[in-house]
Amino acid sequence: MDVVFGTHNVGSLPTLLERARHNDDAQLEILESLEVFPSTLPTKRDSVYSGWVSISVGCNNTCTFCIVPSLRGKERDRRPGEILAEIQALVDDGAIEVTLLGQNVNSYGVEFGDRGAFAKLLRACGDIEGLERVRFTSPHPAAFTDDVIEAMAETPNVMPQLHMPLQSGSDKVLKDMRRSYRSTKFLGILDKVRQRMPDAAISTDIIVGFPGETEEDFQATLDVVEKSRFATAFTFQYSKRPGTPAADLPDQLPKAVVQERFVRLTALQDRIAAEENAKQLGETVELMVTATSGRKSEQTHRLSGRAKDQRLVHFSVPAGCETPRPGDLVTVTITEAAAFHLIADPADAEQYSVRRSRAGDAWDRAQAESCGAPANGASVSGKPGAVSLGMPTLPIR
Repeated sequence: MDVVFGTHNVGSLPTLLERARHNDDAQLEILESLEVFPSTLPTKRDSVYSGWVSISVGCNNTCTFCIVPSLRGKERDRRPGEILAEIQALVDDGAIEVTLLGQNVNSYGVEFGDRGAFAKLLRACGDIEGLERVRFTSPHPAAFTDDVIEAMAETPNVMPQLHMPLQSGSDKVLKDMRRSYRSTKFLGILDKVRQRMPDAAISTDIIVGFPGETEEDFQATLDVVEKSRFATAFTFQYSKRPGTPAADLPDQLPKAVVQERFVRLTALQDRIAAEENAKQLGETVELMVTATSGRKSEQTHRLSGRAKDQRLVHFSVPAGCETPRPGDLVTVTITEAAAFHLIADPADAEQYSVRRSRAGDAWDRAQAESCGAPANGASVSGKPGAVSLGMPTLPIR
C-alpha cells in the first residue's frame, strides 16, 4: 500500500505518490472538502474526439438510496469561465463533442446564486467555434426548468437527447426515496421537451424493488414507462447500500419478487425501445464515428457511430467509398432497427457521405503518437505524460 486518499483530494495523488517513493513510507491524506476539480487535472483522455467536463461535484439532495451526499458532500460549482476554458481547450485539441457532468447538472449555479446559470452555460457552449455536439448528464426532474428546455431547443449544437432519471413511477415510492417531484411533474417535463424538440430521444434510470414497493406501486412505474416512451432505460434492482437511509427501511422485498418485477419492466422497455427505433427506418442521420464497433463487426464489417440523439448505429461502407476515421461524420439512411441499435447499409455511394473532421485529424495524430511509443510517458508533442481519468464505458450491443 503506497497511498490512501479520499474523494476530495484526487488532485493530490501525484504528490502523494512521489512523497511515498521519496520517504519509502505509505502516505495518508483525507480532506473534508474539495480543493481541485478532478477534470482540471492533466489527463490522458480515453477519446480524442469527445470529452467529459465536470461542472459541479457533490449534491444537495437527500435521496434515501444514494451515498453521494455522504461521500462527496454539498454541491460545489465551478465558475462558468473555468468550464468554458476547459471546453475550449478540448476543442483546440480536436474534440467536437463534450458532455457536461454533474450529479444534478441543472442545479448548477446554486452555489454562486444564479439559478439560471445552467441554461446560460448551454447557450455559451453554442458560441464555441468547432464544438459540434453538446450533451449533459444527469439532470434532476425537480429542478428542471423551462429556461433549460428553451436553451436546448435554441442552441444548435445542444443535441436532441435528454437523460431524465425517473427512479419510480409511484408517488408513494418517490416520497419514500425523498425524490422531490411526482409522476405528473415528470411526464409534464417530457411533454414540454417534446413540444420544443419533437425528435428528442429521452432515456432514464429506474429502480425496481425499493423497500415497501407494492404491486400497485410497481404497476404505476409500468404505466409511466408506457407513457414516457423512453428510447432506452437503465434499470436496476434495488440493493442495500450501507450508510444510506433506505438500507434501514422496513419492508425490504424478497429477491424473487424484485427479480420478477425487473423482468417485466425490462420486457416492457425493450418492446418500447424496439417500437421507437422502428420509427427511424428510412430516416437520414448524421453519425459521429466511434472507435469501438459492435460485437459482430468482424463478421458484418460494419463500423459504429452515434446519431445526434445518441442512438447507436452500426453502418457499412459501400464498395469504393472512403472509410471514415473515429471522429469523422457520416450521413447514412437507416435500413434496419432493433431494440438496442439501428443499422444502415447503404446500397451505393449516393446513400453515403463522409465529412472529415478536426476530430478525425486528432485521431490520426493520436495514432501516430501511439505508434511512436514515446519514452517515460511523454507524448510526441513534448507535453508531459498524464494519467487516464476516463469515464467508464458501456459495451456496445
